[in-house]
Amino acid sequence: MKYDQVLVRFGDLMLKGKNRNIFIDRTVNLIRQNIKDLNVKMRKTHDRVYITINDVCLDLITNRLKRVSGLGSFSFVKVAENDLDKIVEAAVFMLNNTLEEDSTFKIETKRANKRFPLTSLETSQEVAKKVLPQLTKNFKVDVRNPKQTLHIEIRDEETYLFMDSIKGLGGFPVGVGGKGISLLSGGIDSPVATFLAMKQGVLAEGIHFDSSPLTPVESAQKVIDLSKKLALYTPNHEFVIHMVPFHNIHMEILKKVPDPYLITVMRRIMFRIAEELAKKLGILALITGESIGQVASQTIESFHTIENVTNIPILRPVLTYDKQEIVNIAHELDLYNISIRPFEDCCAIYLPKNPTTKPTIRRAEEYEANLDIDKLVSDAVEHTYKWVIKADSDLDITNYGFTTLEAWEAIKDDSISSK
Repeated sequence: MKYDQVLVRFGDLMLKGKNRNIFIDRTVNLIRQNIKDLNVKMRKTHDRVYITINDVCLDLITNRLKRVSGLGSFSFVKVAENDLDKIVEAAVFMLNNTLEEDSTFKIETKRANKRFPLTSLETSQEVAKKVLPQLTKNFKVDVRNPKQTLHIEIRDEETYLFMDSIKGLGGFPVGVGGKGISLLSGGIDSPVATFLAMKQGVLAEGIHFDSSPLTPVESAQKVIDLSKKLALYTPNHEFVIHMVPFHNIHMEILKKVPDPYLITVMRRIMFRIAEELAKKLGILALITGESIGQVASQTIESFHTIENVTNIPILRPVLTYDKQEIVNIAHELDLYNISIRPFEDCCAIYLPKNPTTKPTIRRAEEYEANLDIDKLVSDAVEHTYKWVIKADSDLDITNYGFTTLEAWEAIKDDSISSK
């Protein structure tokens, strides 16, 4: 089936008030970025974007548009002149090439161009009457419960005919909602949470706590590879990841904090470091992949005790999702197979046998008194490296056989940029 154009709709963005054009312009820029290397042409009106397809593969266009946050839906359309006979000709072509034998359909018309001589209902009736004798298969009209609907939109410049609408990401264009730092562990939950925050307009940067050589360098590579996937949804297809040298802190915690409170104290220090980095960068929120009840550190009591060390908003996009829902999204985004690689991060490699599920602030502070928290945090922030990961990067730090920080000193190429 050869279509002429893609009709792109903005969805909920059209409900915005005086700021609507800001949201729409951001979305249009994201669309343009994602199709700029294709042989297509884009035209914007006040409430639509039209993309001329030429000979570009429909699946390729679909995949590109599904990366754009703020995009409500889109349809592949045939274009006709604002003339009844031309509309009928396009309708016959659409129905003969999309409907299956014995299928039922109806025709719905939206007449935005009030200069067109027929009303919406009259147009649907006239087109149906003229179309039926020209159909090549045994199709029937069923206005109450059709298997498919042929949509006709008569607009000022021309008429658009389409059968289906493909759902876009929705939400808001990434970046319009400010910036956040996402704690990326390399597991399943945190990259999904990062994506969901971006879908709602937050431009996320990642922060990863690298404990190599306690943890394998492949653990950090997982985060780099997840960053490549997340970069597909960002402006310029780049995702910033801050690599925190966490080995010394990790060793101190293992030596000086009782087993049940290992994860609680570790998370409290991570939140302190992330907040300090956020302040340094002018970022106003943290993002985590925490979901109630999935692990011992994800109880209300744990949330309360861990976030007590911060004054910054904590966004938890997957808070109420069950594991299968998160896994489903990870599959859709092609994140899952990366996340399940058998290389553990610092939160998983030395799991306590009996972690507390109801930690208290008083007890956490008592154990933290054995640590020089301020120095540990300030040193970690000072030596954190900023990596800019491109979606098309082939960066593989495991080839170097180093820890991530040593790899950073060794690798100076277009895949990453410095502090």
